[in-house]
Amino acid sequence: MNVALMLGIAIVCEVVATSALRSADGFTRPIPSLVCAIGYAVAIYLLSLTVRTLPTGIVYAIWSGLGIVLVAALAWARDGQRLDTPAIIGLGLIIAGVLVVNLLSDSVGH
Repeated sequence: MNVALMLGIAIVCEVVATSALRSADGFTRPIPSLVCAIGYAVAIYLLSLTVRTLPTGIVYAIWSGLGIVLVAALAWARDGQRLDTPAIIGLGLIIAGVLVVNLLSDSVGH
């Protein structure tokens, strides 16, 4: 499987798992708890495969950065979580950082 695709799937799994945490209610609800466990397990497994090819620091920066932005966007869209101006600016800076790493850094393996 393509390393970028594995990283993308890992990010999606982490976002799904993190978004299910609230519904898991302290892991007292079985289905959301299972979604969390499976999502995180798949994400970590795919990350372990991704770091075979790309540097760990770069992989983690991309995974965590995009995960933060996507979880915040999903919480805004689904749960009505408010994002004030500093939050939006911060999330924009995270996106900018991920873009710089991916587009300009030789560490990614371009």
